[in-house]
Amino acid sequence: MQARSALFDLYGDYLRPRGGRAPVSALVKLLAPLGIAPPAVRTAVSRMVRQGWLEPLRLNSGPGYSITPKAARRLDEAAARIYRTGRVTWDGRFDLLVLEAPTSRRERQRLAANLSFLGYGTLDECTWVATRAGEDVDLLLDEAGVRYERFTAAHASGTPGAMGVVRRAWDLAEIGRAYEQFVAEQRPLLTGVTVRSADEEAYAARFRLVHAWRTFLFRDPQLPPALLPERWPGTAAASFFDRHAARLRPAADRYVETCLDAGNRLARQKGR
Repeated sequence: MQARSALFDLYGDYLRPRGGRAPVSALVKLLAPLGIAPPAVRTAVSRMVRQGWLEPLRLNSGPGYSITPKAARRLDEAAARIYRTGRVTWDGRFDLLVLEAPTSRRERQRLAANLSFLGYGTLDECTWVATRAGEDVDLLLDEAGVRYERFTAAHASGTPGAMGVVRRAWDLAEIGRAYEQFVAEQRPLLTGVTVRSADEEAYAARFRLVHAWRTFLFRDPQLPPALLPERWPGTAAASFFDRHAARLRPAADRYVETCLDAGNRLARQKGR
């Protein structure tokens, strides 16, 4: 697990509901159970500051970092998709992007990852499609300096034709297998975590669960049911995730509060 990715998970799943800020000492303590060393945490934080995701601030418990408005939008969108707080609907129309691909391979890869996160699939190198309009897609493309045109279109053949577009844009069979693998890998890791387990153990297990589930934000566009195959593996995987994420949440929250309170207690002791 990379420190930068883990920090996104930490801020999105635990710190965003707590004001989106934390002292450096707490960040280090909260990522330690995941095997992430303090130097890696500090390096990742510095990188996220340069990229506009975090900003430094001074807290009573010491130097810390807060999410930026840009990060808040991205984390809120991710949370809505991770926990599926919004209903997936479709009006029968696609959002189409025709763009001039960057010449740099690295820039193309970054752009592809960002568009995939927003729910777009590729028909060819320059044409991307989604079943819902990405709220930040214009900002994303403008910031990347990419010239593009954007259209809204409905397939002339209705749902059968739309399903053909979906099969071109996404490999649903591969995504389905990934969901099945997710459940197969996570089940034995979660079985041993019970109400008798330490809060830190439950926190680490839940963190890894959410981290693994978060990768589907870049794989699965969360298509409307009408465009999905029958017995879609993502449905069973989502139920599995919801059940265990909810089961481990109370213990994980207690561990987070303990780590945040430790920094506050230390600050109070130093202030005496």
